Amino acid sequence: MDKTKTIMLVDDSKVSRLMLKAIVENQFPSWKVLEAENAAEALKISLYENENIDLITLDMNMPGTDGITIAPQLKNNCTNAVIALLTGNVTDDVIEKAEKQGLLFIAKPITEDKIIELVGSYAF
Repeated sequence: MDKTKTIMLVDDSKVSRLMLKAIVENQFPSWKVLEAENAAEALKISLYENENIDLITLDMNMPGTDGITIAPQLKNNCTNAVIALLTGNVTDDVIEKAEKQGLLFIAKPITEDKIIELVGSYAF
C-alpha cells in the first residue's frame, strides 16, 4: 500500500490556509495536511516531518522571512518535497528567483482548479 501523501501549507493568512486545506481535503481525502503560519513554524515542522512531506505550498509575502528566502532551508530539510510558491507578487524578478530555486510558481488568486492541478500532479 502506498504511503499517505503529506502537504504542508505555509501562509500567514488563516483564510488562505483554510481555503487550501478545504480544497485538498475535499479532492484528496487521503492526504495529510500540515499548516504553518510563518517561516519559523514551517522550519520547525520541516525538521520533524522532513521525509514525510511530499509537497509544500509557500506564500511569498509573510511577516518576518518571505517565501523565497525560506525555500532553500525547507528544500534542505525536506529533500523529497516539491515546493510551490503561491503569490500575488507576480513580477519577473520573483518568477526568476523562484525558477532559479527550482520552485513551481503559482499566481494568486488561488483557485480550486489551480490547487487540484498542483496536488493532482503528486497524488500518485
